[in-house]
Amino acid sequence: MKSYLRILRAAGLALGLAFGAVPAPAQQPAAPKPASPAALAAAKEILAMKNANQMYVNAVPNIVAQTKDSLLQANLNYQKDLNEVAVIVAQSLAGREKEIGEGMAQVYASEFTDQELKDLVTFYKSPLGQKLLVSEPKAIQLSMAYMNQWAQSFAEIVNAQFRAEMRKRGKQI
Repeated sequence: MKSYLRILRAAGLALGLAFGAVPAPAQQPAAPKPASPAALAAAKEILAMKNANQMYVNAVPNIVAQTKDSLLQANLNYQKDLNEVAVIVAQSLAGREKEIGEGMAQVYASEFTDQELKDLVTFYKSPLGQKLLVSEPKAIQLSMAYMNQWAQSFAEIVNAQFRAEMRKRGKQI
């Protein structure tokens, strides 16, 4: 499951880099339109079938740990206290990661019609949909590996062309 999370993070990074050139106003997420209870239920079902909660199940403890580590860098004398406070904060905020799931369901419900969501649920319950749920993480992982390999190889080509053009100008780099 950790490799699946790494794949999702890498895919998210790749998508972020791909869309990074979008003008700033277009990057502001629009507030999702209100969804019907049926649409939200279908969206939640889809997300459950896709095990989307695995993407954010450790969000609270991870953010608490990152915050503690950040504070610790500037306050080394408070290590014992910060460690103790981290436990208290993590306990007091436990369960808040479910807000991510609710938000994701709202986004799905606002992007698809009620009928489309029902059709997606039906699809994911079909043999092909089940195969997609099982095979897609591996396909994404292999695609990302291919993309990384291609990028590395292409970067070497670009580098060689830069060097050749610079040599034409009498400059060795």
